[in-house]
Amino acid sequence: MFTGIVEELGIVKSLKRTSIESRLVISASEIMTDMHIGDSIAVNGVCLTVISFTGKEFTVDVMNETFMRSSLGSLRIGDEVNLERAMAANGRFGGHIVSGHIDGTGRIKACFDDGNAKWYEIAAGSELLEGIVIKGSVAIDGISLTVAKITSQNFSVSVIPHTLDATVLRNKRPGDLVNIETDVIGKYIKQFVKEGKESESIYEKIGRGSY
Repeated sequence: MFTGIVEELGIVKSLKRTSIESRLVISASEIMTDMHIGDSIAVNGVCLTVISFTGKEFTVDVMNETFMRSSLGSLRIGDEVNLERAMAANGRFGGHIVSGHIDGTGRIKACFDDGNAKWYEIAAGSELLEGIVIKGSVAIDGISLTVAKITSQNFSVSVIPHTLDATVLRNKRPGDLVNIETDVIGKYIKQFVKEGKESESIYEKIGRGSY
């Protein structure tokens, strides 16, 4: 589990994608201090497993499913990426519950300054927007942010200077893809409600003798 509070920016050193294996090598410093094989690291919000590391960089495997659902496939050597280690049991919960399981991608439609903050308007599909609510939490490239506005085609967040300085959002421009993870609690509630309605429908059919 993660919190959406980015610990540092890493640099993509290599991205090898073949029909047999796909591996991503990232250089970092702060998160390397207590790294172990098998650790979970959120890379732009995507939960990946460390398979090897040195004192300056680590390697993770990336599945085709992950490439399909995220923006990792568009990374290039030299790109910055948001990095966060899995939350320690004794750590502070600074953001919100982030699983690192990306729901899909959105595309930045517009960004503009507003005093000391910066707005990002992000276009997304209806299946993603259904899980996003005003003043609710959303993870964009693994960054825990609060939804400020939402329409039928996009949603907007307002970002403080510290978050811009400490994350890859500072490099994002209109047209760029970003990873989106909606609130996991909302997903569970949505599923429970759906199952409840389906159960009621079955009972109604049984009562009418339709089964």
